[in-house]
Amino acid sequence: MAPPTAPLLFEEEGWAAGCQRVVGVDEVGYGPVAGPVVAAAVALRRGQRFEGAVDSKLLSAKRREELAGIIQKHCLAYGVAAASCREIERLNARNAAALAMRRALRHLPFEPDLLLVDGKRVPGLREHTPVVGGDLRCHSIACASIVAKVTRDRLMRRLGRRYPEYGWESNKGYRTAEHRAAIREFGPTPHHRRTFAGVLQVELPLDAAKGARVSAEGTSPRGGATSVRA
Repeated sequence: MAPPTAPLLFEEEGWAAGCQRVVGVDEVGYGPVAGPVVAAAVALRRGQRFEGAVDSKLLSAKRREELAGIIQKHCLAYGVAAASCREIERLNARNAAALAMRRALRHLPFEPDLLLVDGKRVPGLREHTPVVGGDLRCHSIACASIVAKVTRDRLMRRLGRRYPEYGWESNKGYRTAEHRAAIREFGPTPHHRRTFAGVLQVELPLDAAKGARVSAEGTSPRGGATSVRA
């Protein structure tokens, strides 16, 4: 049975109060040990509703792809942006997620009249209404979660073709047994979050960790530097 479509209650309150540009924001990629954090901002037309739009985690990959295409084609406007592994390491995951949200909002062609954000209040973000459980309770946030998830999954599949040992096409950078085993065998890539448990601290044997040459600039034994441009 398909999960129920997220309601429009928060958006309808905004429209009734005279807000013309109601925008929902969500991020994905907060918890993985590899890859960027990606945020999306979706503005709906008044009364617009996409059947089946709900928390992206409750949808199949095929259904997410279908909905993302429909949302991006028919919504009033949307923006997508990322914060790189290097930025996550420097700022921490929460602040990097806020950075990705700010970048996504800058891709919109207007300033929101009402900004709805999943979860608790986000430091450093323009005036907004936090909605705990927003990807289930708020339609525009659900739409943003779908667009962000599909965008990040596509990016991880592309990175997975460059680093096939880590299984990113399936695990999307999360700390699965397969991923942990690959880190032990091959070491971290430039796209791994080195300060996260399970990358350097836990997964590399002590001798390997001593021998690994890891610089503050984000280079690794595999070479190169990590960078994601939004």
